[in-house]
Amino acid sequence: MASRHPRTRRLFAVMCFGVALSTGSALRAQEVKEPAAAPVKCLGTLFKTVPAFAAPEPTFSAATFRMPVPTPSFSIPAPAFSVPAFNALEPRPGYVTDSATGQRDVSWALLPSNFLDDQRAMWLFPAQLAHGHHWLPTISIVGVTAGLIVADPHDAPYFRRTNSFQEFNSAFSGTTSAAGIVALPVLAYVVGLVRKDSYTQKTALFAGEAAADSFVLYAATDLATHRLRPSDIAPYGNFSDTFYDGHRAVLANSFPSGHTTEAFAIATIFARRYRKHHWVPFLAYGAASVIAFSRITLQSHFPSDVFLGAALGYTVARFNVLRGQ
Repeated sequence: MASRHPRTRRLFAVMCFGVALSTGSALRAQEVKEPAAAPVKCLGTLFKTVPAFAAPEPTFSAATFRMPVPTPSFSIPAPAFSVPAFNALEPRPGYVTDSATGQRDVSWALLPSNFLDDQRAMWLFPAQLAHGHHWLPTISIVGVTAGLIVADPHDAPYFRRTNSFQEFNSAFSGTTSAAGIVALPVLAYVVGLVRKDSYTQKTALFAGEAAADSFVLYAATDLATHRLRPSDIAPYGNFSDTFYDGHRAVLANSFPSGHTTEAFAIATIFARRYRKHHWVPFLAYGAASVIAFSRITLQSHFPSDVFLGAALGYTVARFNVLRGQ
């Protein structure tokens, strides 16, 4: 039993030596098949072995591309815009002109629109004064009218008491004057038709337009003032307090003179349209002045009524109906 144990130990030792030897041979063979990488001496040596790549080209050239420099304040430029100066006497948009003369045109078809445009210009005239336009003529007309109103109590009684103008009054009665005012444009239009003269026909239509425009202005002023006529006052009565005591009916009062307004409106149209014939303005304004004077001798109006009527008729025809001519 004792001799068996040393043999067993020697056999076990041989077996262990054999296993160790075979294991070492196997490991040696594996090292030969897969050689180990050389040890890295330092990081610099490692990076030297990596190939250098070329730097990429810049997307934008430094010479042509610059970042925007921020400004202290940023503002969007406003578009240029100018407010047109308002002028109530200027023609309305779509203003129709005569192709032959380049001036304002008129016809039977254009009369309604022309009339409405004239009324717009007349009643918006205070806007012109608010813009500082036309103050000198306005103050002049208002000043002369006011002076004549102050003088009316002194000059009106003379015409109220005298009989020196009976024949003149018979020739230029209110009915006769009204008939002559209406007949002139009608006669001119008929002559234009017969002679196929479009200029004469348009002159007659302009005269009718001016008469209609001035009639509206006269009627509004007459209704607003209600001034007594001199014939409504006794020959030795009070001629001082005459406003707002007249008739309540329209066109039955004194301020201003309707006949004079119409006469000067029509006279201005013919005087302006035929001003190349030097005798036409004298004849036109002369006839209108005779009608105006007859309104005083007939004791239908005061001198101030006649003056304002003449100024209104001339202004409406010259600066409203005949704009640009």
